[in-house]
Amino acid sequence: MPIRLHDSLTRQLRELRPSHPDGVFRFYNCGPTVYAAAHIGNFRTFVVNDVLRRLLELEFGPDKVKHVRNLTDVDDKTIKRARDEGRPLAEVTKQWTDKFHADCAALNCLPPHAEPRATDPRYMREQVSMIECLMEKGNAYRAADGSVYFKVSSFPGYGALSRVKERELQIGSALAGKPPAADADEKEDGSDFALWKAWKPDDGTNKWSGPRGAAEGRPGWHIECSAMSKALLGETIDLHTGGVDLLFPHHENEIAQSECCNGQPFARHWYHSEHLLVDGKKMSKSLGNLYTLDELTAKGFSPMAVRYALLAGHPRKQLNFTLDSLHAAESALASLRAHRASLAAAGAAHDAFAPALASLQDDLNTPGALGALFTIANRKEGEPDAASFDRVMFGLGLDLHQPAASQTAVPTEISALAEKRWAAKAAKDFAAADALRKELTAAGWAMLDGKDGYKLESLKK
Repeated sequence: MPIRLHDSLTRQLRELRPSHPDGVFRFYNCGPTVYAAAHIGNFRTFVVNDVLRRLLELEFGPDKVKHVRNLTDVDDKTIKRARDEGRPLAEVTKQWTDKFHADCAALNCLPPHAEPRATDPRYMREQVSMIECLMEKGNAYRAADGSVYFKVSSFPGYGALSRVKERELQIGSALAGKPPAADADEKEDGSDFALWKAWKPDDGTNKWSGPRGAAEGRPGWHIECSAMSKALLGETIDLHTGGVDLLFPHHENEIAQSECCNGQPFARHWYHSEHLLVDGKKMSKSLGNLYTLDELTAKGFSPMAVRYALLAGHPRKQLNFTLDSLHAAESALASLRAHRASLAAAGAAHDAFAPALASLQDDLNTPGALGALFTIANRKEGEPDAASFDRVMFGLGLDLHQPAASQTAVPTEISALAEKRWAAKAAKDFAAADALRKELTAAGWAMLDGKDGYKLESLKK
């Protein structure tokens, strides 16, 4: 079956198909700002995008997908970090780019086919060129300080993606009650946004030649994605993705500046994944629930357990992440490893695990795919089908060869019993769940239930 994915613009499920004559599916997703380690909320979006990339490769072939993800290596945060540490901007951003790549590799995310940086001279030229085009067309103007702003009123379609007009929100400095922006006095209208920011003393040595008539400075955040996407994928792309936090204003601004400059639709399809909660609350440093991958592996969890837990909820719904869910993920992975071992000598008799793959193709339903996977594996019916199982593992990006966490050396038969009991409890078959708990206890294991998962502890001293 074809991949059908929710489109944030039309609010409908739509089939994904390449639109260019070469048959290559062009796919862009917004990458990180490299000034610190990415947290697990960031990685929920990147892992979801990785599953989508894998599905596209299964559908169209690896050579028929082109995936671009940018790196924001100049903005207020990166410059502040460099200034606070007394180091060159490039040195700071390289450190955190390398860390991001290491975390992506640990989580088994495929690298993009291209990963442009905002400060790369090739893409700096693209950004400046696009700003000059917008100025010539009357969609942008130079402010008194030499900055350049996009005139939102010049694009009638502004707000279609985010429904910002329907929500009757005032755009710009008054949005959601925020205080006026520092550059509000330079704009002709509060809704306008920066394409080029004139150099200020706090920027230090970080400045570039600007568009014709503008001051030296640096590009605004939004223009980089439009310029890089155009340079690497063309004026119209097949799919643009990101977290729901980017829907407004970032993606709305990308559409406006791209379509005004190019005179073509920017993206044929938009997809946004939802926020991650931790212990039922929004992540924040003050609450101590903003986890990085290093912090979770230091607690004894494997990167694959983190990936599994991030896929346990539907990407378009908020997911509550808990340490209990990581214990459950480790147990689930142990069961999957045991099942794959039983298929090791088998060929592909039939596509037994097709329902799991079908769940992924139906609006990226990752929890549905995981549920179907265990349902089929537990039937123990028919011929073993290693190739079908491996295809689903590739789609989910679950590397069963990655070592399990040291703290979770749970026998595979115990993991299987625990999964069976958890499924019985979810189905409200409490008699079966109680019987299975007794089996676990007799075998020397306690199963401790949490809101979103469970953990297994040995009763043997």
